Amino acid sequence: MVAHVAISLDGATTGFTPAVGRFYALAGTWREDVTLAGADTILAQEQALRAAPRPGPAAGGPLLAVVDGRSRVREWDALRDVGHWSGVLALRTSDSSDRGDGVAQLVAGTGRVDLAAALAALAREHAARTVRVDSGGSLIGALLDAGLLDEVSLLVHPLLAGTRGDRVWHGHAEAARVLEPVAAETLEDGLVWLRYRVPPA
Repeated sequence: MVAHVAISLDGATTGFTPAVGRFYALAGTWREDVTLAGADTILAQEQALRAAPRPGPAAGGPLLAVVDGRSRVREWDALRDVGHWSGVLALRTSDSSDRGDGVAQLVAGTGRVDLAAALAALAREHAARTVRVDSGGSLIGALLDAGLLDEVSLLVHPLLAGTRGDRVWHGHAEAARVLEPVAAETLEDGLVWLRYRVPPA
């Protein structure tokens, strides 16, 4: 499992305009089976999703799995049809499941989505071997704390987000970690691509 994140020099994921084309071109490195996103990441895009073209599911594309323990995401049809994913799946808890919104769901945990159980079920039921996290710091921090990430990929932008960028890429991860460098590459426009392996806890 790899977390691929666009960040500012001060570690923010918000408060600046990322190089979206470059970010997703690099994301193709992993050829993921599943794209894992948090509900907040999807909710931030829902207005744009409503107006986006809908060519339909991407044949052969990854499955989009959204950690939506409180059933807040509404634009499931748009997500399914926007042309990036082959299908969508809500990761929910036993007390938030079956909301009647017509989306396929995977139930793991009570109160909070049990990320380890959800990933095991994705591997078992959806043949997920490679999962790429496309989300903000809250989900990445939870995955780090649970020891579920194998790699961190940071596309560093040459700017400071300052007080506008109130979210850091690792969220509120509690465990101190030493990451092992894998690669560092300087790209055009001052971008730097850093990759790290996350050793087992």
